[in-house]
Amino acid sequence: MAFRIKRIYDDASDDDGCRVLVDRLWPRGISRERANLDAWLKDVAPSPALRTWWNHDPDRIDEFAARYRAELDTEPNTALAVAELRDLDTRNPTGTTLLYGAKDERVNHARILADYLAAPALP
Repeated sequence: MAFRIKRIYDDASDDDGCRVLVDRLWPRGISRERANLDAWLKDVAPSPALRTWWNHDPDRIDEFAARYRAELDTEPNTALAVAELRDLDTRNPTGTTLLYGAKDERVNHARILADYLAAPALP
């Protein structure tokens, strides 16, 4: 099933399915109740060093995406979090929504993560 993405600041809906926060940091101004999460997978977010380097600069998105995919492929904790996301999605017939806190709906790591998860898993 396709992973959906949504800002954590948007209202939860029944269409969200399993709601998973994929940011390393808790979003400002969001209570645990309002977040309405099924899981928070910090390890699937970009590393602090990569996030700092990128700084949400749209001009760096292509290089960021390549580096982030490399982390998703090679970092052991990240690989476990990716496997957990795939498992959550398999167990939820309504699918999974990846929640992020970034302001830009087009330039964010959740979009890259959703594309990465849509590709077939390698054995």
